[in-house]
Amino acid sequence: MAEIKFTKSTEEVSLINADDQPIETTTGLNVFTTCLFIVGVIAGSGFLTLPKAIDDSGWIGFVLILFCCFVSAYTGDILGKCWIMVVNRHPEFDKAKLRYPYPTIGQEAFGKWGRFVVSFSINFTQFGGTVVYILLAAENIVTLLPSDTKITCCYIALIVGAAMTPFTWLGTPKDFWGIAAAATLATSIASVILFAAVLYNGREVDISEVTHTKVDVITFFTAYGTICFAFNGHPAFPTFQSDMANPRKFGRALILGYLIVLFMYLPSSAAGYAVYGSQVQPNVLNTIPKGVTSTLVSLLMTAHLLFGIIIVINPVSQELEHFINIPEHFTWKRVLARTITMASALFVVASVPHFSSILSLVGGSTISILAFICPCLFYLKLCRGDKDREPVHIPLHTKVLLYEIIFTGFVAGIAATYSAITDLAVNKFTVPCYVDPSRACSQQAAG
Repeated sequence: MAEIKFTKSTEEVSLINADDQPIETTTGLNVFTTCLFIVGVIAGSGFLTLPKAIDDSGWIGFVLILFCCFVSAYTGDILGKCWIMVVNRHPEFDKAKLRYPYPTIGQEAFGKWGRFVVSFSINFTQFGGTVVYILLAAENIVTLLPSDTKITCCYIALIVGAAMTPFTWLGTPKDFWGIAAAATLATSIASVILFAAVLYNGREVDISEVTHTKVDVITFFTAYGTICFAFNGHPAFPTFQSDMANPRKFGRALILGYLIVLFMYLPSSAAGYAVYGSQVQPNVLNTIPKGVTSTLVSLLMTAHLLFGIIIVINPVSQELEHFINIPEHFTWKRVLARTITMASALFVVASVPHFSSILSLVGGSTISILAFICPCLFYLKLCRGDKDREPVHIPLHTKVLLYEIIFTGFVAGIAATYSAITDLAVNKFTVPCYVDPSRACSQQAAG
């Protein structure tokens, strides 16, 4: 029988067997491949949208990036500890019998309501992320086409969705780790090239004369939602962890993954903010001059986004299949269910063809719930124990930190959600593609 073991500060959780030895299966993801999935699911949209978010929030946007990165990594580790506690309480929840662990953590902590909140938030987040990735990929592809082409972003988005649908039929992350590796490699190369391109294009710019957007409450919290989205990964973290050969090593993969993402984000974001200022577009690729460099970055980022669609939509598909009892092995039922899921995403793409609006809304609402609030609440609740289990001691400084994260996530999440809705309704109302298929993905209403 597996047991849970707490060492040192009582927060280092290990999965052990009856002989006091760590449990490690012979198959599954290792630390490196798990890190690739973490980077693959996080990096991408943030790499393209953070320069604009920093301009909208001012220099404090850099503080927000560091804050969101630290908190996301910390709560991701807390979530990993929660999963190990749940597995030790219920050994039947092994990787062969449980598809989607985050809702199970919620149910173990707070019953059916905990599961419902997590399931809804995850599906909303990952579904919205899929929409954002499709729109960004479509916009990048349009920029690569000849200027006189009549194929618009609306049509390209449909083509992207149709082309990627067969790849979404793959099972769980361990079945397509090569896709995560390709996505990470593409983004890493693109981040270096984009940073160099911005510096080269800005070599004659007097930074002291660059103007920046006037920051107000709406732009600040909308930017906060964008930054939260840039570090979105919690919906998939327990899935990656449950697919690991040794789940207790998840924290190592998490730290390494977030460090890689941070080193991707900061240089290009700082350069874009300093060189372009208020001229930077929601997709920074639309800001840099056209040429070989911009084409290469567009190709690499489009590749990442296409790979990312497969990774991001997978948790939604698994949750749906678990709910309607579709077998885990490949069947026509999986094909039908995942095709319908992608078709639904394409309908939203056609209805709200403005990626920055969806990005800010999702980042401020459900990502705040999944990344800030739920991991901390679940950990505090699980450590209290029950009639069958002794409570686990949590040091006072850790409790204070957890409650501060919960409070910050709650307040900032409400403000960011309100700001995103207001910005969408007032400034970024867009005509659906099925009304005007000639419009662009990032086109805003006049005025």
